Amino acid sequence: MGKPAATATAMLQCSFGLAPSTLNVLPIARVMIEGKPAAAITDAIPMVNIPPFGMCTSLANPQVLAATTAALGVLTPMPCVPVTGAWVGGAVQTTIGEKPALTLGATCTCGFGGVIQIVNPGAVRTLEA
Repeated sequence: MGKPAATATAMLQCSFGLAPSTLNVLPIARVMIEGKPAAAITDAIPMVNIPPFGMCTSLANPQVLAATTAALGVLTPMPCVPVTGAWVGGAVQTTIGEKPALTLGATCTCGFGGVIQIVNPGAVRTLEA
């Protein structure tokens, strides 16, 4: 059985972010699922597809490290600016614009050590194989 398809408006969460975010999918491939653009594993461009997650708490983020150091070691979150690569764990058979479709359960890593996951895929009736 397949996994729910990820679309524009999918809800994302980063392990170091303080707020959820919403996946933005540009309708380049012109594939729609339940009236929304379908996502592919390459939809991981920071600030285009993956918006900020509020504040970042990762000490690997230079801004968080500097603020925490200035606060004598008290963790001081700073604004999130994602630094991401491609999604991992998308669909095995289904493609969107010749790229594997993005599904619930896929993850993306941030350059500051966070793991971004899809907590609500955006599609409720469509499964991807």
